[in-house]
Amino acid sequence: MKKTIFAFIAFLIVGMTAVNAQHEVGAATLPDTVTFEGQELMYNGAGVRKKAWFKLYSGGLYLLQKSSNAYDIRTADESMAIKLQITSGMISSKKMINAVDEGFEKSTKGKTAPIATKIETFKNFFSDEINDGDIFDIVYIKDKGIIVYKNGTEKGVIPGFEFKKALFGIWLGMKPADKKLKRGMLGN
Repeated sequence: MKKTIFAFIAFLIVGMTAVNAQHEVGAATLPDTVTFEGQELMYNGAGVRKKAWFKLYSGGLYLLQKSSNAYDIRTADESMAIKLQITSGMISSKKMINAVDEGFEKSTKGKTAPIATKIETFKNFFSDEINDGDIFDIVYIKDKGIIVYKNGTEKGVIPGFEFKKALFGIWLGMKPADKKLKRGMLGN
């Protein structure tokens, strides 16, 4: 009888730990940690990207150390990631590419010329059909650059710290894609 009770209590503890290791964000479930290129990153916060009243995707920010300072995160030359889980069939490749263009314009205050080639490369990572449930991981690895994964498959690498700052500015800049999403990513 004691073994049964012990096993049941152990099961509950493990089950509760597993539940706490995930975060429900809109229609998505985001993990507590992610690992890319041997770098373990912790969940900082997340939110939902909305346009009008439509929920388009859930986005989570992962850092080496928790932070609520958007400027420090954008300008930090350290590994970090943004996980985007598509939660709407309304997002198409064309709409995502247009949103990326708009995001870079706002993030750089219209000064995209120095990184224009890298922006084009980045947009190509979204050229395949995008479906509800797809997951994009946008990862910055110090000394390597931005690595983009779609559903766990690497799409490509873009070197350059200046590009990283402009890219993360899409979500964490002064004119972010979605203010509530930014606040959520910052843990607020």
